[in-house]
Amino acid sequence: MSFRFKGITFALVSAALTGTMSIGPTVATASVPGTAAAAASSRSAAPSAALSVARRLAGHEVCPIAPAGQARCLSSSAPLPRAGATSGGSAGVGSAAVAAPKFGLRPADIRKAYQLSTTGGKGQTIAIVDAYDDPKAESDLKVYRATWKLPACTTANKCFRKVNQRGGSKPPEGDPDWSQEISLDVQAVSAACPKCKILLVEGDEPSADSLGAAVNTAVRLGANVVSNSYGSTEFTGIAALGKKYYTHPGVPIIASSGDTGFQDTEFPADLPTTWAIGGTLLKPTKAGGWTEDAAYFGSSGCSAWFAKPSYQKDKHCPMRTVADISAVADSADGFAVYDSYGLGADNGWIGMWGTSLSAPLVAAMIGLAGNSTVVAKPSYAYSHRTGLKDVVGGSNAVDDCGGDYLCNALKGYDAPTGLGSPRGLKSL
Repeated sequence: MSFRFKGITFALVSAALTGTMSIGPTVATASVPGTAAAAASSRSAAPSAALSVARRLAGHEVCPIAPAGQARCLSSSAPLPRAGATSGGSAGVGSAAVAAPKFGLRPADIRKAYQLSTTGGKGQTIAIVDAYDDPKAESDLKVYRATWKLPACTTANKCFRKVNQRGGSKPPEGDPDWSQEISLDVQAVSAACPKCKILLVEGDEPSADSLGAAVNTAVRLGANVVSNSYGSTEFTGIAALGKKYYTHPGVPIIASSGDTGFQDTEFPADLPTTWAIGGTLLKPTKAGGWTEDAAYFGSSGCSAWFAKPSYQKDKHCPMRTVADISAVADSADGFAVYDSYGLGADNGWIGMWGTSLSAPLVAAMIGLAGNSTVVAKPSYAYSHRTGLKDVVGGSNAVDDCGGDYLCNALKGYDAPTGLGSPRGLKSL
């Protein structure tokens, strides 16, 4: 089979039989997650653009394409290789005895890449808003945190709370697709801010009103930061929805930019009152550190509905430009997530990609800094850039966009990665 990426046709040969991919026009062998070759290379070699695409082809987009007026979660997933389990657990059972995966980003990687401590966040509540129910959200979170030796976060110790969009205890119907998104979100918060409390608010459905009502409930229940890892194409009426659901003075509203590259912006990331979080490709260096380029799929663009806010000064978009800042959305094997609901034989550790990872990470970093009321407006980042590292390199345009900053990570502000990604907490 073949696919086109950045205007080039790539041929994929014998992936299912050999565990490798031959990628043209120049022949290269790329490790597929779950193979021995991948194990040897995933944490030491920076993925190329072709490898990143090939890797994601081995997985799938978590949420289906949404009809107009509804949102989809912004993540992709693929099973991670099974390392087996210690006594008392198995890869498919929600047990704290499940063995740690050998692949995928782990909390220590996030802390090192973004220079985060583990001492902040006490008393801060990070709200996660998603659609439908994940019946295993808390038990899977228990596995995740026990695996990486993070403090327990449970209903019993009042660190974890799950409610529906009205704040009640009766959950909406379960959904194996959105449950992966929920697992990603709560576990990403745990990785970046182990001492933050987590409030999971589940909408009845992925409609604008259900998800928006969930945001309002999150704020009403005391969330310091609200993370939204979903989006929909812009449509008539979003300005009113923004005012009704996504405008909360003193509470940062964080939204993923999207996973479709350079094109139309997505709601609610396009709102001038929302922190729009772009995606980066996080790559290990030979010296043991990390470096970033723009993620090949992270969305950027120029809103058709919202005027240019005063804090943005870029020249080629007369309207609101997405994104503001960025964080990892892509890596060699994705972010390691534990999910045991509805995946059948794939229950257990999975790798996940997408700006659905970027948003909860930034939300958790704001919680870690403990300055949510000060940084509530996205304009804060534009006047406090010292804690952001400029991301230079990479593009999210399928076709050439003439080297413009709207689809290339260039020096200074650019749309795919915004002002850059956090290094420490000075800008948060």
